Amino acid sequence: MTTKQKAYIALGITSTVWGTTWVASRMAVQDTPALEVSAIRQGIAGILFTGFFLIKGAALPNWKQLKWLALMAVLLFVSANGFASVGLKYISSGLGALIAALYPLSVVMIERIFFKNTKITWYTFIGIVLGISGIVLVFYENAFHHHSEGYILGIVFSLIAMLSWSIGTILIARNKLKINPYYATGWQMLLGSMMLFALAFITGDSIAFNQIDPRTWFSISYLVGMGSIFAFVAFIYTMKHLEAPVAALYAYINPIVAILVGSVMVQEPLTINIIIGSAITLMGVYIVNHSLKKQQNALIEPID
Repeated sequence: MTTKQKAYIALGITSTVWGTTWVASRMAVQDTPALEVSAIRQGIAGILFTGFFLIKGAALPNWKQLKWLALMAVLLFVSANGFASVGLKYISSGLGALIAALYPLSVVMIERIFFKNTKITWYTFIGIVLGISGIVLVFYENAFHHHSEGYILGIVFSLIAMLSWSIGTILIARNKLKINPYYATGWQMLLGSMMLFALAFITGDSIAFNQIDPRTWFSISYLVGMGSIFAFVAFIYTMKHLEAPVAALYAYINPIVAILVGSVMVQEPLTINIIIGSAITLMGVYIVNHSLKKQQNALIEPID
C-alpha cells in the first residue's frame, strides 16, 4: 500500500470518527452535566498528550507561553468545546455539527470587520448567504421535532462555541509561539479542563464521579481514545501526505456523518428538508473557502 493510499484511509478515519464524536458527545451529556463531561474528556486527553512529550524530554512552557496557552484554552476548549457540549443537551448532534461547520464564514466576517484584510466578493457573499440560509432551514425543521424549552438556548451556546473557535483560529494564525503545536494542544486541553471543572463547580453543574452512568463513561472513553487521539493522529498524517484542499474535505463530511449516525443511534430527525438544508450549508461553506483560497493565491502570484 502506498503512502498516498494510507493518507486517504487516514482521511476517511478522520472524517468518520470526528463525525461520530458529535453523537457520542450528545449521548454523554444526556445524563451527565455537559461541562463536567467536557472537563473529563479534555483532562484525560491533555494528560496523555503532555505526558507523552514530557517523557520525551520536552521543557515546561515559560510564563509567556503559559499565558498564551491559557487564552487559547479559554477560546478553544472552554468556550468552544465546553459550550458546544452544553448545546448538545438541547439540539441534535447533526445541527451542532452543522453550526460548527459555519466557522469559515464567521472567520471571513471577523477578518473583514476588525482587520480589513479580507474582501467580501460577490462569490464570497453568495457563499455566506447560502451557508446561513441552509442552517436556518435545518434550524426550523429541527424546531418542529423539539419540544424542549432549551432548544433556543442550545442554538445560542452552539453559536457562541463556533464564534469562539473562529476567534481562536484567527489568533493562532496571527501569533506563532515557538512550541510544538501538538504539545501546545495538550497544554490547552489540560488548562481548559481545569477551567471547565472550576466552572462546573461554581455553577453547580457537576456530580460525583461514582454517580456518572457507565454509558457516559463509555462515551467519554470513545471521545478521548477515538476522537482526541486516534482521529487526531490520522488527521496529522493526512495533512502531511495529502494536498491541503483534499485534507480539508473532512470538514464537509463530519456533519453528514453526524446527521446519519445521529438518526440511527439516537433517533434524531432526518427529513428531506434537513438533507436539503445541510447540503445548502455545506455548499455555502465550500464556496467561502474556495473564494478565500483564490484571494490568497492572487496575493502570492508574481507581478510581471
